[in-house]
Amino acid sequence: MNNSESGFRHGVAGNYAFFLCILAAAPASAASSENDVAPLNYFLHSYGPASTPTMVLGWVFAALLIAIFSSIALLLVWAVFRKRPAVDPRSIGREDEGMPWIYIGTGISTGILFALAIYALITLNAIANPTHAPALTLTVTGYDWWWKVEYEDDDPTRSFATANEIHIPVGQPVLVKLKSADVIHAFWVPMLAGKTQMIPGLANQQWIQADVEGVYGGQCTQYCGVQHAHMSLEIVAQSEDEFRTWQDAQRGEAEMTAGINAGKSLFLDRCAGCHAIRGTEAVGAHAPDLTHLNSRRLIAAGLLTNTPDHLAQWITHAQDLKPGARMPSMALTATELNALSAFLSTLN
Repeated sequence: MNNSESGFRHGVAGNYAFFLCILAAAPASAASSENDVAPLNYFLHSYGPASTPTMVLGWVFAALLIAIFSSIALLLVWAVFRKRPAVDPRSIGREDEGMPWIYIGTGISTGILFALAIYALITLNAIANPTHAPALTLTVTGYDWWWKVEYEDDDPTRSFATANEIHIPVGQPVLVKLKSADVIHAFWVPMLAGKTQMIPGLANQQWIQADVEGVYGGQCTQYCGVQHAHMSLEIVAQSEDEFRTWQDAQRGEAEMTAGINAGKSLFLDRCAGCHAIRGTEAVGAHAPDLTHLNSRRLIAAGLLTNTPDHLAQWITHAQDLKPGARMPSMALTATELNALSAFLSTLN
């Protein structure tokens, strides 16, 4: 056996092993996701009216592709086993009777393509606008590699900003205005809506609605640099009362306990150029607003769960965990790290 044959067989075996691993891991992954965050699939489930038409369109396309593939496979099998008349096996005559099938096949293909185009336009129209006025308007701005979320209000004093985590009331449409601060990003929460591009200098928008309470995962789907894969977000759908409670808490300034002056001074000296904390002198606009940091499940745009240990790791080893991010790895003594962590742990 030559090297190319050996490599080919090894590659095939590796591919089979890869797919078997995926199939084996899928049930466990799905089970854990149900208790945690809705998985990033848009083909099996929909939890809002903005995503259901897209899911149905996907199933229609899949069914049609399976039908076409099966038909062609059957015709190929029939052609393989079909025998010529035993008049003169050495003579191949002109196959004039085949032309009608070419016309029939072309006509069927053209009809299918036109039907799919019309159905796709119907789907686009169905998801273009919600059935009633949005209960909430947000502006989401994509940065390398995190999300800024601004909750708008007619009264500017009631507006506020957060990062990487969006809370919405269940059963209500929400208008999401989409912007980019640097390169092209794409906002996608597959369980709730299709993806929409975020282009620098252009304001796009889409609407989302969750009909079931829960946490829904989202992701940037436009390659935007080395940490594109670590640009995640979460949508938290809550009851009306829970959402209002969360919203009122977010509008307030940070609630800081006494005895953390050392950590606060260190933050203002080393971190305030990029981060903001309402109620302090920190008004940075180049990184996530940390006013209510401890109300979030995740940090680093979904890379780490929000725990004291992970927060300390992120502060001191950001470039090891997320190379290329604008967050530097800070050189701190153990005393300084403890003081800064203690201060950040009070941002409720």
